[in-house]
Amino acid sequence: MSETDETPLTLTAYAIDGTALNIRPAPVERDWMEATPQRYAYRCLPLNIANAHGWEILCPSGVAVGWTGGPGLEAVVIQADPGTTAPVISHFGQGIFTFHIHGLIRTPPGHDLWVQGPVNRPKDGVYALTGVVETDWMPFTFTMNWMFTRPGMLLRFEKDEPFCHIFPVRRGELEAFRPELRDLAENPELKADFETWSQSRNGFNADLKQPGSQAQKSGWQKTYYKGVDAQGRAVGAQDHRTRVRLRPFLRSGETEPKGE
Repeated sequence: MSETDETPLTLTAYAIDGTALNIRPAPVERDWMEATPQRYAYRCLPLNIANAHGWEILCPSGVAVGWTGGPGLEAVVIQADPGTTAPVISHFGQGIFTFHIHGLIRTPPGHDLWVQGPVNRPKDGVYALTGVVETDWMPFTFTMNWMFTRPGMLLRFEKDEPFCHIFPVRRGELEAFRPELRDLAENPELKADFETWSQSRNGFNADLKQPGSQAQKSGWQKTYYKGVDAQGRAVGAQDHRTRVRLRPFLRSGETEPKGE
């Protein structure tokens, strides 16, 4: 961060009994994106931004979890790795299992904490439940809950695997928006820009099928990535970004790694 950056808002994770959360800025990289041909998934800038849009809490130990299909607490089967304590419990029934967040997280006044499963990290057979928590005042912990989507399977969370993704949101900000529905024809300038882009996009996609075409050589148009329109004019917001760089959680006296 440069010396001219504004002082950041404080997001504090308080360790309970001296045991700090294993928490990190969410990375851009995903195994499934790495496995796409020529890593083309990273060409989708909205995916990249979302991947890194917050912090990930990592599993303290490995655990296997299953569901027999019943509604009771006992229907969720939990198998801790040898020599460890299971990081999850069966608390609600209905195929739901719960991670306790062993730390108190405080946001600035007027800010909630968005709590969800790891972003763009699909896990077969389960779905992460999302919550919004008023962490600017509450003096207690919260949980991260997952729900099985089908019974009869046993899945694993490995040690240091992300199981929770968090980021602050300003309370009441959504309610301040006034949603509107309009016809595109009411905005002639936007309509013209959209039609130019649409024609360019259709032409590019057609050229992709032509051997040796410029479209095949470039692979993608990069207009959104660069923040430009179909004519190459810079139309993106002044704060258009291609990467999110979040600060790590540091203990008192620690300094940020170089390059951050």
